[in-house]
Amino acid sequence: MASIEMKNIVKKYGDGFPAVNNVSIDVADGEFVILVGPSGCGKSTLLRMIVGLEDITSGEMVIGEKKVNDLAPRDRNLAMVFQNYALYPHLTVYENIAFPLRLAGTDGKELDEKVRSASKTLELDEHLDRKPGNLSGGQRQRVAMGRAIVRDADAFLFDEPLSNLDAKLRGQMRSEISRLQKKLGITTVYVTHDQTEAMTLGDRVAVLKRGFLQQLASPRELYTNPGNLFVAGFIGSPPMNFLPATVKGNSVKLPFGTVEIPEDKAKKASRKKKDLLIAGIRPEHFEDASVVDPSKKGSTFRAQVDVVEWLGNEAYAYIPFEAPPEVQKQLEQLERDLDGESLRTQLVVSLDGASMVKEGDDAEIWVDTSKMHLFDPETGENLTIDLDNAGEIPNHDEAGVVEAQEAV
Repeated sequence: MASIEMKNIVKKYGDGFPAVNNVSIDVADGEFVILVGPSGCGKSTLLRMIVGLEDITSGEMVIGEKKVNDLAPRDRNLAMVFQNYALYPHLTVYENIAFPLRLAGTDGKELDEKVRSASKTLELDEHLDRKPGNLSGGQRQRVAMGRAIVRDADAFLFDEPLSNLDAKLRGQMRSEISRLQKKLGITTVYVTHDQTEAMTLGDRVAVLKRGFLQQLASPRELYTNPGNLFVAGFIGSPPMNFLPATVKGNSVKLPFGTVEIPEDKAKKASRKKKDLLIAGIRPEHFEDASVVDPSKKGSTFRAQVDVVEWLGNEAYAYIPFEAPPEVQKQLEQLERDLDGESLRTQLVVSLDGASMVKEGDDAEIWVDTSKMHLFDPETGENLTIDLDNAGEIPNHDEAGVVEAQEAV
């Protein structure tokens, strides 16, 4: 096992386009790190540079305290699991798992012990004599993982390994990969565009956008302390609500009324001295005021409910609102960055299943304003972030300048 250090990694193609731009990530020995982001953000390119399938334009790739920029993939001792399994259809499960060992000259008892140990770990014993074409998608993915395990590699690299599986199998394989990584304690870098995988698998998650690292933190830190609008919009389903907001003292004026926020948040937001900000609040931080314990701190407002979706244990209420051009422009750009994730100008409120709010009601809604974030509508910066609990956030002002220069 080994640590992986990515130091100011840049990847530019022949036309000068920066697929990865000045990314620095340290993966500790035995850590499970997820690279996540929408299509084209550079996550797979970064993974391929770790394994040596892509050249590095500039920066240093260090594996186990050894610079590997000029090493061929076969000399890096890394095991990669691909989206399409990459199994040999004419070979049995046993021979597919044994293939890297035979390639390395391992034979006899040692080879058999390693194959059968991996097979037992992955519950493939009864399938060793079968061929990949006779296996389910989940079984084939386990075979691909078994081939990685037997190599005694310094790290595992996963490139969207669950994308070809149906939803049920993805859930099962997530659990298996998580248990396997914890059991083996091997350094793992895992690429996905699926935020559910990112939030459930990783020790830390690196969120990428257009080649730039946006934030590197634990899943919980990303969720509770997003560094900017992009991270806040990408992490969470349904996504965070974004509303035009005007702050005066401890009061925040929203499209539905004025609410009070904690003093520390108000002070942080006042640093920018801007008349208009964007308030970010997750759907679960709202509730039907009639079912909230009166002792819970928060604010209330009245709003006309447009649509209610009742799901049994919970319901979602949708409340439309108007946004000024400055906010609408930022939200439209955010939608493009998020591959079309809808951020329509409507408030999504999560309600207890016991709520009796109906479509067309003028409802009283409670909000936990201690969970509110306030963003700069121009830069997207989170002005109210708790920096002590937000992981690593690159200098977004500098990144924005570089991005603008590259775009020109």
